[in-house]
Amino acid sequence: MHVHKSHRRSGICSLTACLYLRMRKMNSKVFLLLIAASALIWTAAIKKSPPESDKYAASITATDLRKHLSILASDEYEGRETGERGQKMAAEYIAAFYKALGIPPQADGSWYQIVKLVKISGGEGTFSAKNKAGEEKTYEKMKDFFYTSYAQPIKTNVTEFVFAGYGIDDKNYSDYAAGTAQNKDFYRNKTIMILDGEPVNGGVYKLTGTDKAGMWTTQRRAKLNAAKAVGANVVLVVTEDFEKSKAQAQHSIEGYSLNLDEPADPNAEPQVTMIYISAAMANSLLSQSGSTETVENFRSTINTGGKTISAVYSSNLSINISRKEEKLTTENVLGFVEGTDLKNEIIVVTAHYDHLGIHDGKVFNGADDDGTGTVAVMEMAEAFMQAKKDGKGPRRSMLFMNVSGEEKGLLGSSWYTTHPVYPLENTMCNLNIDMIGRVDDIHSKDSNFVYVIGSAMISSDLKKTLETANKKHTKLKLDYRFDAPDDPNMFYYRSDHYNFAKRGIPVAFFFNGVHADYHKETDEVSKINFRLMEVRTRLVFYTAWDLANRTPALRRDKLKK
Repeated sequence: MHVHKSHRRSGICSLTACLYLRMRKMNSKVFLLLIAASALIWTAAIKKSPPESDKYAASITATDLRKHLSILASDEYEGRETGERGQKMAAEYIAAFYKALGIPPQADGSWYQIVKLVKISGGEGTFSAKNKAGEEKTYEKMKDFFYTSYAQPIKTNVTEFVFAGYGIDDKNYSDYAAGTAQNKDFYRNKTIMILDGEPVNGGVYKLTGTDKAGMWTTQRRAKLNAAKAVGANVVLVVTEDFEKSKAQAQHSIEGYSLNLDEPADPNAEPQVTMIYISAAMANSLLSQSGSTETVENFRSTINTGGKTISAVYSSNLSINISRKEEKLTTENVLGFVEGTDLKNEIIVVTAHYDHLGIHDGKVFNGADDDGTGTVAVMEMAEAFMQAKKDGKGPRRSMLFMNVSGEEKGLLGSSWYTTHPVYPLENTMCNLNIDMIGRVDDIHSKDSNFVYVIGSAMISSDLKKTLETANKKHTKLKLDYRFDAPDDPNMFYYRSDHYNFAKRGIPVAFFFNGVHADYHKETDEVSKINFRLMEVRTRLVFYTAWDLANRTPALRRDKLKK
């Protein structure tokens, strides 16, 4: 039956109109009572109709998160190491989930972006030194020196090397300052000898002013990057405890590294080869050069005197570091939910699904790192896809991307941002989840938290949006203590959001901090707090929902020119 538009009303409005007509014949007291009753009915109806975002957020449950994580972080998936069988199985599981949701495949008929890689493992390494009389001393790999699978291959003869203290270049302390003050190219193409660790005197570290070492001890790459910045091509790191350093690096020595399989950039700066040597070998190299100095004296002088030491030594060194290479592929898994009126603008939600694999017969299941982020992204994709099926889909398009190769150097996200499936210029922001199922020691007495990193570094709008979403819905404590580019832990640089951020795309990184099981075989499903994980996932969902449906795009008001 056709209904004229002037008579169309909701059920509540029709009831109110009917009551009004009857009330005109009643006394005023009864009239007011009936008005109050109709108001209660109206209020009840509103309470029964929660905001649309709440309906879909409610579909993200601890039960579903546990179900998926119990599969992906089981021994059957062999630790999901990039390029290995377990990672391929995980990719298939995630892709099958997106297919079952009704998310359409990419243009090639799959839910994958293929990432091309080169697998690198250590080859043979030789190192020798001649003294001024021509007598040659040969050093033995793993006894006198070692290098990891990340070491750049090099074959060179070295006529001089530079001792450069601890190899630190910090805003308040620099071991390179003396040389660069003389000549900005002083260290270019040089072999540099540096001490491991940081200056420490009486148990107090110079750079931190506490009994805790800083990033120059905890982050191996910090010294590599500093040496690269001054143009060095070989760095000899003198280990105070050679056997301990070797044991700590065992996985990297015996394992392999991965690089993206792309043509060499002719404009790229030369890479640096880092070799770890014993104190005995370092003293031998000094002796072969004709010096009577020892690295123990160097370390003591710097630690107690507070000033760096820089000196050049003539030498006749022969260094040959080789490696083996093999090509392979891995997969980013993509679930794309197309938007409506703003569909050309993209919000990318990421989490890496790879982990460390199997070593010494132990499976590193990576339940928290980053199984939690992986299944959180899957559940968010399901919520947004259900909204789309209900006709409540997002205005902007959503790309839910489970990336691989994060543990090998943010490779999957690096490949995507170099070979984007959807234009980066149309990408409004990236929300990245890496470890949201645990509680670190800092919050042992108050677990209702999540660390947020990077949310205001490019766009102040992004931080405001997530804080509003949290205040309205999830009420977590948003902890910003690691939210700085110069934080010693360098978390801003250590997960996949960074590849978006360095291209000027606003990012927010959600993280629960490291814990005793981080990168160990003990990172298991049984230790995950699923109720807390549910709330954290919903925070990211609400943030994504608000971003997807707001009218203005995010301003990039903090982006440095």
